Amino acid sequence: MPALPLRLPSIRIFLPRRIRFLQSVQKSDKRSKVTYPQISASTGYDRYSSASSGRLTGSSDADQYSAGVNLSQMIYDFGKTRTQTDIQSLNLNASQSDLANTQDQIIFNVRQSYFGRIAGIEKTKTVATETVGQFQKHLDSAKGFYKVGTKPKFDVTKAEVDLSNARLNLIKADNALRLAIANLNNAMGVPDAPEYGIEDNLEFHKKDISFEEALETAYRSRPDLEALKIRKKSAEDSIRLAQKGFYPVVSGNAGYSWTDSSFPPSENSWNVGASVTFPIFSGYSTTYQVEEAKANLNVIASNEEALRQSVFLDVQQAYLSLKEAEERIPATALTVKQAKENLDIADGRYATGVGNPIEVTDAQIAYTNAKNNYTQALYDYQIAYSKLEKAAGLK
Repeated sequence: MPALPLRLPSIRIFLPRRIRFLQSVQKSDKRSKVTYPQISASTGYDRYSSASSGRLTGSSDADQYSAGVNLSQMIYDFGKTRTQTDIQSLNLNASQSDLANTQDQIIFNVRQSYFGRIAGIEKTKTVATETVGQFQKHLDSAKGFYKVGTKPKFDVTKAEVDLSNARLNLIKADNALRLAIANLNNAMGVPDAPEYGIEDNLEFHKKDISFEEALETAYRSRPDLEALKIRKKSAEDSIRLAQKGFYPVVSGNAGYSWTDSSFPPSENSWNVGASVTFPIFSGYSTTYQVEEAKANLNVIASNEEALRQSVFLDVQQAYLSLKEAEERIPATALTVKQAKENLDIADGRYATGVGNPIEVTDAQIAYTNAKNNYTQALYDYQIAYSKLEKAAGLK
């Protein structure tokens, strides 16, 4: 059965198998809890014994059975419960942004493995295969010339050495490709993936985006920056929540109970009431909580500013790398064309008997290096754009 081609977009189907991705999903799936009335039930049994005094001695025993249901509900706490719910909701949103950031990082890692190892090495292996074919043809020519006496034995041995070196490079490229595929499988979370082929996906398509656009998008869309913004809002709410510890709490309660000397109890009673709890003195714990919340806000604000500076640097480095690779692509393409022309000239000179094997070898090596440099430029462009996508939060 032939190996199926692996296309870069299809790599996303492996994303849920990544352990860190699953951990982030579990973390972001937490739901904020709503405060409901508190309901409790109780039942009990007591046995009483009393001793009489005076000349008549003795004792009497009595049983008492009881059962009851109680309900309590916070009525008003100056927005404390509402603020707690808002903080939980913000923390959930921050976790979801963390999840998006984890997803983006995994996709970037897979793209690096694909472009940096798979596609690039696949191209290098193709060039190495072509080089083996070229040196094989040169060896055949050298043997032919030596057989008719027009070239010395040196030409044959030189061609054999060149062919052996080319085959060695092909073996290295083939092994490097196998290792790269193993790394890609690991990045996708499928180390035991079935055999597949690699789709050639290194075509050059110029990306039309300015540095200013990329930076603006990054400040607006980076999930890690968005997570810090949300946590900053949560920290601000936490200060207000701590300050509400100075305010009273109004609550209501109701109950219904049964008591009797026999089971089941039949004598019943009920109660309804309300209470106001004033926090007069808590050992300065509320004050400390407010100060701690303010300190936490300052830390998050500092982290946000540090991350914004890091985002600027990430976008700048990725953008400059993208532009550099963009300029290298046409230059290396021209070098490939020139090296091919030089190789054709060297082959032609050798075929007519006026050239020497060193010219052919040098020309072939120059052509191979030129093609590898062109492939490297294509890879660098793709990986630079992947870095820019990650740095700018592009989707």
